[in-house]
Amino acid sequence: MRMYIFEQRKERCAGLTAELRSAGIELQFVTAEFFTTGLGPLLQPGHQTNAVLIGECDDTREYIRAMRTAGCVNPVIVLKDFRNAKDTSDLLNLGADDVIVSPIRGAEVLSRTNSIIRRHYGHASESVIVGELTAYFDGRDPIVSGSRIKLSKREYSVFQHLALNSNKVISKDAIYDAIYGSSIDQPFDKVIDVYICKLRKKLASASKSGWQYIETVHGRGYKLSSPEVTSKAG
Repeated sequence: MRMYIFEQRKERCAGLTAELRSAGIELQFVTAEFFTTGLGPLLQPGHQTNAVLIGECDDTREYIRAMRTAGCVNPVIVLKDFRNAKDTSDLLNLGADDVIVSPIRGAEVLSRTNSIIRRHYGHASESVIVGELTAYFDGRDPIVSGSRIKLSKREYSVFQHLALNSNKVISKDAIYDAIYGSSIDQPFDKVIDVYICKLRKKLASASKSGWQYIETVHGRGYKLSSPEVTSKAG
């Protein structure tokens, strides 16, 4: 998961970095200009799962309003120094998804953000079942035919994006953007094909039916689906 962090108090940044990275969250610190000129990438396909954490400041409400007015549906979490019921209500009514109070715990932030994301994609529970496959949205590796499949960090990121959009075609570009976005260490564009190939092998070898679960829809992208869904579509 990638999270954009706005925190104008420099002394807070090191602690935020250590805590959030310990939960496996990839961070990108931004300045106030992000909310006026930097929102464009969040509107691109595949970027909806990139979260935004706003540290307490005088302009918090304006930043939330700017994001929602621009059409950003990304998870927005506000970090407060003290609990205040009225402020929390106002922030949520403006469009924030959650308000948490310092000090934070990375695992809790990750869980809260994953909850927001899965509801955005129409998943009320912590997992989705596709044939013999159970995909989790809380960081756990999937289970296929009763056995847990160990995925690398990048494999899981690709798999989770497919699972969030199960039975829907997702373009390779959208998957790439969701995983790497504006990262300065972007790999070659064929890397998604490599991860898809690895995932297919792992899923097929664990599945009693031998089904690889990730279908290529030529000219459009990939789709996570069960044999039953695929046969009906055909």
